Amino acid sequence: MADYPVTFEVTRPAKFERPQVLIRIVAYFLLSLVLSLVYWALPIVAAIWASQKGSQRFLDEDGPKITGWLRWTTALSAYVYMLTDRFPSDQDTSVRYEVQPSGTPSIGSALLRLITSIPSVIVFYILNWVATIIWLIAAVMVVIQETYPEGLYDFQCGVVRWQARLLAYHASLVDAYPPFAFDTGPQSASPPAAAAP
Repeated sequence: MADYPVTFEVTRPAKFERPQVLIRIVAYFLLSLVLSLVYWALPIVAAIWASQKGSQRFLDEDGPKITGWLRWTTALSAYVYMLTDRFPSDQDTSVRYEVQPSGTPSIGSALLRLITSIPSVIVFYILNWVATIIWLIAAVMVVIQETYPEGLYDFQCGVVRWQARLLAYHASLVDAYPPFAFDTGPQSASPPAAAAP
């Protein structure tokens, strides 16, 4: 499976700070508001800017600005989902979000993404419900022992990665539909079994 042109990686802290759990509750409401606005605004902004500048100029000039907004939103998600203890800032290097712009966005293709992204959005919302339950478990564990299991952390990482890819697609920065997977590419493939002599 080929690598998807959107990369999200996060460095897990050695241990999580207990007071950050309370801050995340407030940040959750901020994230909900931001994601609601971003979901509806991205295709409209992409359609307007692509119509004014053309596909290539949109990707070259506006792509980096939109990627910066998405980087901040993704870093906020990583913070809220308990993947990092750092609130989003320019100095934070624990979250990496990169987009390799591609395709030829147009008014029609940008606005059509409001419809074509619906299957991925539905799956994302289902995953998000599970992630909320995992967040509650992780929050209790962080308060008690300042960490939580790697498997739960990996699930949360996958949900934020799903969101990051979906937002880049929604913003018309990439043409490829987001994969229905937590991860793709060679790092997630298991090595082939060795042949018996």
